[in-house]
Amino acid sequence: MSGAFSASHSHVFLGEDHAVAERRAWAVIWLCGAMMLLEIVGGLLFGSIALVADGLHMSTHAGALLLAALAYSYARKHANDPRFTFGTGKLGDLAGFTSAVILAMIALLIAYEAARRFASPVPIAFREAIPIAALGLAVNAGSAWLLSGGAHHHDHHDHHDHAHHPHAQRDNNMRAAIVHVMADAAVSILVIVGLLLARGFGWLWMDPLAGLIGAGVIASWAYALVRDTGAILLDMNPDRQLTETLRQEIEADGDRLTDLHVWRLGPGHLGAVLCIVTGKDRRPEDYRAQLRRFPSLSHVTVEVQPSGAR
Repeated sequence: MSGAFSASHSHVFLGEDHAVAERRAWAVIWLCGAMMLLEIVGGLLFGSIALVADGLHMSTHAGALLLAALAYSYARKHANDPRFTFGTGKLGDLAGFTSAVILAMIALLIAYEAARRFASPVPIAFREAIPIAALGLAVNAGSAWLLSGGAHHHDHHDHHDHAHHPHAQRDNNMRAAIVHVMADAAVSILVIVGLLLARGFGWLWMDPLAGLIGAGVIASWAYALVRDTGAILLDMNPDRQLTETLRQEIEADGDRLTDLHVWRLGPGHLGAVLCIVTGKDRRPEDYRAQLRRFPSLSHVTVEVQPSGAR
């Protein structure tokens, strides 16, 4: 005997703040896009290659944010599309993974540029470079503030359930967007410090050193994102502690679990497949009722085998 929650149960596994996060992502794209155009046009008009370069750099982050916003929109529009076996909840993780790869490439480019500057220092136009970095920092701080309003939401689930799997609630699409903005802000801060020290003490090597430190920070963030999103895309067990609790819950009455799979379907949503051997007269519905105290288990499939059966 086997069964899932009901014949026509929902397969919408989007995060509970999906709509808010989507709106915030689009708002930040407009902000970054406007800043990017302002810098590129201003740089071309005033003959500042530094301004044009910063505008082009901003375009890579605007592109990553666009990826996040499109992922939110697509996931929402296709949430009920039957072609997606377990809904579109993982689309944000796919976008986050892609974003992390872009972030790693940006880190490599910054490191390469910094290494080149160490080898052959170039004269720095401090008068225009410092205000540009400060303006970039202001835009990034505003973007991070806008985005993080939707990322750190309060969860209303059973505390016992939530304590087991903090990662199950995490929206990796929003996390990737915030990391992009924070990476840009961190680089802006390092650039400002590097430029001020280079101008004040004539330490031209401070500028490329700041770039190398920035590249290292961004690379470590990119690695963490790739590791976490990759695990979800490969259906790695998101929470071994919860899995063990499920095993104890089922086997407490003398039943035996012969198969148990737990994976993440979307932010705050887990799927589970259980195969139970029992000597009692119990149906899949009985076990599903037993597991309802775990609110994050959004899609449960139970197979029951009598202990005498082979």
